[in-house]
Amino acid sequence: MSDTASDGAGQSDGTGQQMGHGVKQRDLIRMTPEEIDGFLHERRPMTMCTLNHDGSIHAVAMWYGFVDGTIAIETKAKAQKAVNLGRDSRITLMFEDGEYYEELRGVELVGTAELVEDPDKMWELGVNLFERYYGAYTEELRPFVETMLNKRIVAKINIERTVSWDHRKLGLPSTRPA
Repeated sequence: MSDTASDGAGQSDGTGQQMGHGVKQRDLIRMTPEEIDGFLHERRPMTMCTLNHDGSIHAVAMWYGFVDGTIAIETKAKAQKAVNLGRDSRITLMFEDGEYYEELRGVELVGTAELVEDPDKMWELGVNLFERYYGAYTEELRPFVETMLNKRIVAKINIERTVSWDHRKLGLPSTRPA
């Protein structure tokens, strides 16, 4: 049987290819740059991975914002992730959504973290984070954002590789319980 034939026993992906029968689906589920941008701009946490001193992976859930159009984070200067980035700037970020296989979508960004020391850029991230996760920023909230940025580092991510997936593009039937 060819890769594009269907014997009726499996689900077709719309191109005549069998689902789950060794067919490469990577190109089918890849998000477009516009889809990636939209996905990253939705309100969600991410998983941030840095390298510990012994080479093991330190993975933590993080809120994130944007500085100069790229993903950026803030964290306590003495936090393990900040210490790790000071020693080795390599970083991997994962953003995901969906509860069932046919709903899964996500983006993995691999790159390096660059410390941001410009107070205006740090403030930009602080306000961006506040608005993404709490609500509209007003000057009355300045003390809150100032406290949020106290003794913190800000790092923006220089992206070297992007991997994305959107299983909704496969057109699979729902596996959600009735």
